[in-house]
Amino acid sequence: MIIEGKKMLTNSNELLSPLTLAQLLLARGDLVAIPTETVYGLAANALNAQAVAKIFEVKKRPTFDPLIVHTYSVEQLARYAHSIPDEAYKLAEVLMPGALTLLLPKQAHIPDIVTAGLPTVGLRIPKHPLALELLHGLDFPLAAPSANPFGYISPTTAEHVRAQLGDAIAMVLDGGACSIGVESTIVGFPNGEPTILRFGGISLEEIESILGMVVKTFTHSVSNPSAPGMLASHYAPKKPFYVTTSGNLEAFSKGFLQKYAPEKIGVLAFKAGLAHIPAENQLILSPTADLNEAAQQLFGAMRRLDNLPVRIILAEFVPQNGLGRAINDRLQRASV
Repeated sequence: MIIEGKKMLTNSNELLSPLTLAQLLLARGDLVAIPTETVYGLAANALNAQAVAKIFEVKKRPTFDPLIVHTYSVEQLARYAHSIPDEAYKLAEVLMPGALTLLLPKQAHIPDIVTAGLPTVGLRIPKHPLALELLHGLDFPLAAPSANPFGYISPTTAEHVRAQLGDAIAMVLDGGACSIGVESTIVGFPNGEPTILRFGGISLEEIESILGMVVKTFTHSVSNPSAPGMLASHYAPKKPFYVTTSGNLEAFSKGFLQKYAPEKIGVLAFKAGLAHIPAENQLILSPTADLNEAAQQLFGAMRRLDNLPVRIILAEFVPQNGLGRAINDRLQRASV
């Protein structure tokens, strides 16, 4: 077998499929960007500490920020975690595969670099069919944070990954645009109590409905995170990014006109733009106020605005329900 760079040839010059190539590259310790329903992930063999170290190197991600481990079935959870609570299995049976990560006590063979030395590991089963097929063909799980430089906007297309990481990784497995567009919801069980540690693609309401109980939330920004995505500054454009309360965008924006010309202001609005800012500098997340559509559009819209010739980007929070909590969390972490 010959794998040089991105060539897909066997010794007999037979073309390999992208999926087979990705599996071979991962097996030899390389990095491959993979599609999921949430965002694209930068994947490595989660049981190979040297391969996982490449993730931190390429992303320039601090090693105290733990990674999520991806596998392909609920039955696999016990291979990588122990003492799994009944509530975790209850959620897993309904929401996996899906945009849920369970933070559980890790098995000893999970390398410490994956969990930042913590005794817990985040486990997820992606719902994207190509990611599942990839995982089914491997005899190891994949550590896979978002496939972008640390702290920048998460990628939701293969083109986003190529633009950001280019030749720094072996391959991008193209699975089309992500259907959800924000990262997974992380649920942990501190003191045995189901707790949302990061809002994401599964809503608080859905989790509470499945468990039949009120679920605690702990989504404060911290400098020493116990789960991925808990740092204060994350998902941020390169341009200064300011966010205001829902419905206050017009008044908020006028305060910036004393310093910036209208054509130097970018706007990320929930359902309606602003008359005093050029239309080409504005992106609307959902004209129908659909939070699912807004979540799907969020990171792509932030990226497009960041590439415009504007000096600042102004945004507004969305209603704080359903996926709105995840959207607002990302907006808050992206803001200055």
